[in-house]
Amino acid sequence: MSAQSNPILARMKGLNRAEICDVNFSEFVHAWNGRSDARPSPDEAILDGSALDARGFRELFESQLVSRHLDLMARVLRVQNKVFYTIGSSGHEGNAMVARLTRHTDPAFLHYRSGGFMAERFRKLPGMDPVMDSALSFAASKDDPASGGRHKVWGSKPLWVLPQTSTIASHLPKALGTAVAIEAGRRNGHALPIPDDSIAICSFGDASSNHATAQTAFNAAAWTAYQKLPAPVLFVCEDNGIGISVKTPDGWVARNFAQRPDLDYFYADGLDLAGGYGDVQRAVEHCRRTRRPTFLHLRTTRIMGHAGTDFEIEWRSIEELCAVEATDPLLRSAAIALESGLMSKDEVLALYEATRAKCFAAAEEADRRPKLDRLDDVIAPLAPYSPEAVQREAVRADYDDKRLQVFGSEAKLPENQPPRHMAIQINNALHDVFAKYPETLLFGEDVAQKGGVYTVTKGLQKAFGPRRVFNTLLDETMILGMAQGFANVGMLPLPEIQYLAYFHNACDQIRGEAASLQFFSNDQYRNPMVVRIAGLGYQRGFGGHFHNDNSITALRDIPGLVVGCPSRGDDAATMLRTLMALAKVDGRVCALLEPIALYMTKDLYEPGDGGWLTSYPKADEAMTLGEGRVYPPEAGGEGDDLVVFSYGNGVPMSLRAVREIGRKHGWKARVVDLRWLVPLNDAFIVEQARNARRIIVVDEGRRSAGVGEGVITALAEGGLGNVPMQRVVGVDTYTPLAGAAFLVIPGEDDIVAAADRLAG
Repeated sequence: MSAQSNPILARMKGLNRAEICDVNFSEFVHAWNGRSDARPSPDEAILDGSALDARGFRELFESQLVSRHLDLMARVLRVQNKVFYTIGSSGHEGNAMVARLTRHTDPAFLHYRSGGFMAERFRKLPGMDPVMDSALSFAASKDDPASGGRHKVWGSKPLWVLPQTSTIASHLPKALGTAVAIEAGRRNGHALPIPDDSIAICSFGDASSNHATAQTAFNAAAWTAYQKLPAPVLFVCEDNGIGISVKTPDGWVARNFAQRPDLDYFYADGLDLAGGYGDVQRAVEHCRRTRRPTFLHLRTTRIMGHAGTDFEIEWRSIEELCAVEATDPLLRSAAIALESGLMSKDEVLALYEATRAKCFAAAEEADRRPKLDRLDDVIAPLAPYSPEAVQREAVRADYDDKRLQVFGSEAKLPENQPPRHMAIQINNALHDVFAKYPETLLFGEDVAQKGGVYTVTKGLQKAFGPRRVFNTLLDETMILGMAQGFANVGMLPLPEIQYLAYFHNACDQIRGEAASLQFFSNDQYRNPMVVRIAGLGYQRGFGGHFHNDNSITALRDIPGLVVGCPSRGDDAATMLRTLMALAKVDGRVCALLEPIALYMTKDLYEPGDGGWLTSYPKADEAMTLGEGRVYPPEAGGEGDDLVVFSYGNGVPMSLRAVREIGRKHGWKARVVDLRWLVPLNDAFIVEQARNARRIIVVDEGRRSAGVGEGVITALAEGGLGNVPMQRVVGVDTYTPLAGAAFLVIPGEDDIVAAADRLAG
């Protein structure tokens, strides 16, 4: 039926849903005709049989009203461009009970409808104002204490609410990881920044509970509990029955989770403070006491649409909307206040209007506060870098006694051994960093007893024990979620992704979560880590695409991420030291991309020449971020006939090719190993090409969006676009099996052919 033929529909189309909910509350209180003969004392149950006392109810009701009026304020002021976020919490205000029954030191990863939770948690510390802090966030003010104006987030450093943006299940793995880390830190004797009996809280909607990333976390939680390993995470499913416009089938959440083994299920009515409080209390106490993953199914509703732009009357019937509005938890709270005798109608309405006035006053003040208006200010927390401090930390070698204990004796130190191939040197470097950083953990698939599929982590568990080196379930999303959890409580994780192709399954845990935390928290929260990823091609056709993945674009596109890619063993060791220092000092998220085909490579030009074996660098040697390597070492003027840029597998391949090119064309050439792929060192690239007569860029990645595009862009923007150049690059296809693989990735003959074209 159209608005023209239905006068009720026409009237509703002219009203804002927020206005309707606002009017409903006042009319409900005015119309109340009950009576109560006594006012309960502060410690008395608010209603007979309730676990909630009158004092607690009054404070929870105040928190609910703060949340509601923040929503109403946002809907009104968004049309004046004073507010930039309208996904509200109306109908979910019962989550304030979870905040009241937990501690401010319980790390919280929150759903975007958590206004009630935040308002209540703010009570945990004196002198904090949830209204003003929230208003600053809504207004994208530079003074916003959560994100510095970068996003409307629920977050607070003193309250241990780690900022999330518009989360759709992506925060569940790191919440579980944090719970596991709390227990692991306690067992390892690690000094936690929070009490040892803390729990992790994670809230999400019923629709999000179906997401693959959520299912990953639930499965991993149950997998952990099945082995009787502690994982004190409180999953709070705020079930409002709808996801944007898609309804959740009645009973689905309970059916899906009530009988799930090793995920302990509790139900609570989040629409009724008096009735639901005891059930929430039981869930929280169970999680804290048993240290088991706990699922709290919290009944909620959604009474204002998904966001301010969601005009529900166009797709929901009037009858349905009226039925939803009748379940408004604030109406029930008002009824409790009146029925119990705690408040009169005038007192309820006065509190309602006073809260409105406070929220609007805060919003107007927030609108007057400064906004982010300089690019430097916007990106300042994204990728902090303290080069001098990082270098000092990277070369710090004050752990000689521990090194001797790990390696056995002075004679057995790796720098006193003959030159070795990359896999052994990475293994030595891992032993080194474990000796240097007692808070370091390494985990992933097959990394413990087996030592990894390429034996790179061999002996680490024996040397440092199963609490620091351990296997995980086969789930890259959870591996990276665990890494964030450990980092959240002050540890230094070194997760391993077995193959680059497997990273794509879990990319959002780095792109959307780990690498964004410093940005969205204004550098108040950090989750330092170094992710080791085995990848790239040239494995003699073994394994096809999933073991020869050359898609580096997914890594290069993540803001703030640092990616190093060594081509030889000594570089891998010094690069790892720098990445660990960068994580330790500046809290950065880093990746070490290890070329599998070079793990065991010993020779360079001829079989048996040992030309790609390297000596192990001393403990006080490290590589500067962005520092490349030039072959031959004498870069001044020599090799200007041809400069070849490459990385990883392309470096030894290019060295062999330029020897042939020299014989064929008489050119003096040099090969530049970029080593650092993110960020590319544009200044270094331009400097190396400044006097070049010809340039070849060798990139084993794909033609589209590969590293080579970044190198050529740097050259062009550096004023060298007129230098004759060629790009030798992989084909835009997946890698096939066996010998066909070498048809799609560049080879030495391709480099020589590119030189022939330049010789023209």
